[in-house]
Amino acid sequence: MTELPLLGAALPAGSARAGALFARRAGQPISVETFLRDVAALSVRLPARGHVVNLCRDRYRFTVGFAAALVRKQISLLPPHDAPDILEQLALDYPDLYCLTDEAPPAVALPMFSYPPDLGHEAAPPHLPAFPAGQPAAVLFTSGSTGRPQPHGRSWGELVASALAAGRRLDIAALGEAALGQAGLIGTVPHQHSYGLESLVMLALQHGLVLSAERPFYAADIRALLAATPRPRILVTTPVHLRVLLAEPGELAQVDRLLCATAPLSVALAAEAEARFALSLHEIYGCSEAGQIAARRTAETEEWRCLDGIALRQDAHGTWASGTPIAVETCLPDVIELRGPTRFLLHGRIADLVNIAGKRTSLAHLNHHLTTIDGVQDGAFAMCEDEAAVAVSRLIAFAVAPGLSAEAIQAELRRRIEPAFLPRPVYLVAELPRNALGKLPRDEILRLIAQAREG
Repeated sequence: MTELPLLGAALPAGSARAGALFARRAGQPISVETFLRDVAALSVRLPARGHVVNLCRDRYRFTVGFAAALVRKQISLLPPHDAPDILEQLALDYPDLYCLTDEAPPAVALPMFSYPPDLGHEAAPPHLPAFPAGQPAAVLFTSGSTGRPQPHGRSWGELVASALAAGRRLDIAALGEAALGQAGLIGTVPHQHSYGLESLVMLALQHGLVLSAERPFYAADIRALLAATPRPRILVTTPVHLRVLLAEPGELAQVDRLLCATAPLSVALAAEAEARFALSLHEIYGCSEAGQIAARRTAETEEWRCLDGIALRQDAHGTWASGTPIAVETCLPDVIELRGPTRFLLHGRIADLVNIAGKRTSLAHLNHHLTTIDGVQDGAFAMCEDEAAVAVSRLIAFAVAPGLSAEAIQAELRRRIEPAFLPRPVYLVAELPRNALGKLPRDEILRLIAQAREG
């Protein structure tokens, strides 16, 4: 079986290896040689088990742990969060798991292994590992925004093929050629999520990018890290983080590639980002079920174009994706309008479709109209069933809108959407309980609905 190296473009040949960087932490460089030595040292210390839940917060340590697990032929389980109930459920499904942590471990009775503060290194030159393309590498889980997270396995070969295809689409190679150096890679997204794993960890491993160990969350932290990272630099983010970042006044540090994913991105926000950063923004479409599928320049076109090696087809069951980065043909969880085997329009999640009085729309469409109302900082529609003898579905909405009344929001929505889809009622809240990806998990929506009823 074909073996694929842990590092691709990062190690083109002999002498280039010595001076190459792999990561930065707090402004301090970490060389490729140090990374490979850390991988080797950690791999021999890991417990002899089949599955590891990699909970490392530090992105560099997470990547070392991910690579060390591959060396030991252990499969990384990447749940959407580390809440005790999720971890306990994982332990039932994968009884041979243990958790790798670099901070205080979660309060759950599972086997724990702490990332050592000092790994120690062998004197021998570091070895570049390679793994069979078919070796199971990770099990990714859906975000839980539509119910209980579901597992989806990915092989090492699938992850590598996806990273190479994404790099070609984003023309990552040109960054190194233009600046005669390695591009810094900064992300606001969790590395345990499929988007973070593919667009941060795998992009760094396969394209010689310099991974930032930090994961900035607040606008000031993002700005500071961008300013401290030498150019060229790439920012991998979400619409929620992008909106907050652009809302802050002041000049933004220049970036050379800007990626966005995880939630619908409005044309207006994409255009504003392009104007402020003076570059093209690329939006990534993907899902935990199949990984990265397509990309587009949102400010310029509504049409998505598949990454190299991926094609789509449709039948009565839905839209299916297949190709080199997807080992098994996979049915996508979205409503898609095909314009050819590699071009399509995206109309939202199947689970988000709304049908009221014979009229159809999607929650994503309704959320767009809500959040583009002047004065609404954040908002979301939700389906709610009336507590009656015969359950009747109706729409409600939550809005973060200081200075606006629920009535004013209703009046503006009445101008934008059909009466059948007007929320009854609109609830004003201080904030929405979004997760690190900017999504609203289903259990949080149900909690909001329960609180609204009690209030």
